Amino acid sequence: MKIKNRQQFLVVLTIAALALLVSVNFIFSPLAGWWSARSQQIKELRTQVKDGNNLIKREAGIRSRWDGMRTNALPANTSLAEQQLLKAVDNWSRSSGVEITSIMPQWKNDSTNYMTLTCRVETAGDLGTLSKFLYNLEKGPLALRLDSVELGLHANNNQQMTLGLELNGLALIPHDKK
Repeated sequence: MKIKNRQQFLVVLTIAALALLVSVNFIFSPLAGWWSARSQQIKELRTQVKDGNNLIKREAGIRSRWDGMRTNALPANTSLAEQQLLKAVDNWSRSSGVEITSIMPQWKNDSTNYMTLTCRVETAGDLGTLSKFLYNLEKGPLALRLDSVELGLHANNNQQMTLGLELNGLALIPHDKK
């Protein structure tokens, strides 16, 4: 090979290597990154569509549960709500046979859409009556959540127990539709 041909060959080879370097670093790598990002976005969108379709399939159940929550929620009027809760606790204690030793209701206005009535209830009775009281509370129609349960035993009598409960009741605040 002559020197001129060799120089031309090396120049062409250098240009080809440079073109390959530029294309790999500035064209193919960004395209590959864009492609993988796009694939990830498509995967996330498919997951969202699948979740949305599942939500649509469960619409009737979700709506019926929400309607049940709305109808069983405490009234927005605080005195009516406290009266309703105290009446329910009194009914549960009568039907189960427990003795209510103290009830301490307290309102919390956490949001513009709802209020919560936190109530500390102290009861006394034997294990069977306290269990029935808890069962009645859980099966009652009110929108109540049992946050904490404390069970104690009297030292002088092994049959008498105390039960401390912390209940949260939900009161939805109605908003006028415009």
